Amino acid sequence: MNLRNELVDVLHHNLSGEFDKEIINRMIEKPKFENMGDLAFPCFELAKVLRKSPQSIALELSKQLQSPLFEKAEAINGYLNVFYNKDYVTTIVIQQILNQKGQYGCSNLGDHKVMTIDFSSPNIAKPFSMGHLRSTVIGNSLALIAEKVGYRPIRINHLGDWGTQFGKLMVAYKLWGNQELLTKQPIKQLLNLYVKFHEEAEKDCKLENLAREWFKKLEDGDQEAIHLWKWFRDESLKEFSRIYELLGIEFDSYCGEAFYNNKMDHVVQLLEEQKLIEQSEGAQVVKLEEDLPPCLIKKSDGTTLYATRDLAAALYRQETYQFAKSLYVVGNEQNLHFKQVFAVLEKMGYTWTEGMIHVPFGMMLKDGKKMSTRKGKVVLLEEVLYDAISLALEEIKKKNPALLLKDKVAREVGVGAVIFHDLKNFRKNDIDFSLEDMLKFEGETGPYVQYAHARASSLLRKGEYEEEHGAICIKDKEAWNIIIHLHSFPVVVQKSYQEYDPSQIAKYLINLSKSFNKYYSSVRILENDHLKQQRLTLVYTIKIVLNEGLRLLGIQTPNEM
Repeated sequence: MNLRNELVDVLHHNLSGEFDKEIINRMIEKPKFENMGDLAFPCFELAKVLRKSPQSIALELSKQLQSPLFEKAEAINGYLNVFYNKDYVTTIVIQQILNQKGQYGCSNLGDHKVMTIDFSSPNIAKPFSMGHLRSTVIGNSLALIAEKVGYRPIRINHLGDWGTQFGKLMVAYKLWGNQELLTKQPIKQLLNLYVKFHEEAEKDCKLENLAREWFKKLEDGDQEAIHLWKWFRDESLKEFSRIYELLGIEFDSYCGEAFYNNKMDHVVQLLEEQKLIEQSEGAQVVKLEEDLPPCLIKKSDGTTLYATRDLAAALYRQETYQFAKSLYVVGNEQNLHFKQVFAVLEKMGYTWTEGMIHVPFGMMLKDGKKMSTRKGKVVLLEEVLYDAISLALEEIKKKNPALLLKDKVAREVGVGAVIFHDLKNFRKNDIDFSLEDMLKFEGETGPYVQYAHARASSLLRKGEYEEEHGAICIKDKEAWNIIIHLHSFPVVVQKSYQEYDPSQIAKYLINLSKSFNKYYSSVRILENDHLKQQRLTLVYTIKIVLNEGLRLLGIQTPNEM
């Protein structure tokens, strides 16, 4: 049940269908003050069509509004102010959550179709930095939200495991590497070698040529080059898997760039057969519409590019998974690249291109600047996660020293703080990295929402809650705002899916937690009277929704903190 849609239906009927439901829905407002009703419908736009004053239209509608959902309707200054029947709505909302529990907010928008989601995709032989956090947590949350609305998500980690950077690393290792150190701290040492290469290459331009030669050796199957590449890749995957385990994220596929090496010639062949390839200054390109530059398929030296690889990946994924939608959770700076790739596929005649969507996001900045691996200006994600866990443990020892499983809870809270700090921001905005802000345990943070969930769990334990069904009678004034929040959860989930924006859920959870904490501070929930179990039923539904909302963000929910 959607209360807003119910009002739209009633108004549409009472206006004899003269106004489209979408127009009516757009016109409905949320009043500024509670005494003005739960929803308001301004009648000014109707006046010209109906040739009546807004006040008379509002008055007529107030008399016609018949539904058990609404207690009353008032006509004031050309507005129809509608008041819900609080007892009726409260019972419906709470019963729906009690019946559906974790399924509350689910829908069948996706009709069990496949959605591939390309996210995280760090570069092999480089540390997993804070710069990779955004794609990783946004993509994981979108996969969970897609599943919630009826899709079958396929999580793909398109690893950056090919390219000239491997030639650079091989040169650096041969010149300055120490096998013993590399075996003990592979990623740290590889980062040092990568930074040193770029520092030395500024003084000696021959190093860049040497790096290209080593990458050519790799492409040609040179045994030593392949051995080094596999070693770098294996050690990187060990570190990545450790971080993904900390974050609670799993993938269905780790097919990276190297996987498509033998699939790109087929793409070029298809383009040639369709006469889409043209020569341009020795290179091979596909010309696109006027507002897009040509898509470069092969350089003049015959090497393929990212576009060729992404075309091969798209064809492979469609053939393998038959996706209805395919999301690419990649930074804002790749907008043009994906427009070109999608446009080429469209020119090739693939109708499934309609389901391909680039989900861009802003950068994680440090001191207002982009983080740079080659200059060594990175903040390691694993270090941030462990700092967060350590701080959470300190807070727990101060506030609840008797808590069992302190380390487990500290991990859930610390990691949750880092994830929530990212996801509460609209994804297209840049975020300035601040360990201090990220790890705050008060205000609009993950720990604040987790603590609201833990508080609800504590109340249910202390009150010896027994689940009730039937009419719910909660007369506490402060409870109504919670009911409205609980009711809107399915709408928020759907909107976050439609806009590929997990921040909608994060902001919702903050507001629900605030409403619950206000209720907790003003109402004696555990008062031993005939309404105690009814109040605890409300608390139980809050716990269900907080738990599910945090789950959709990829965050754990401790029952004690």
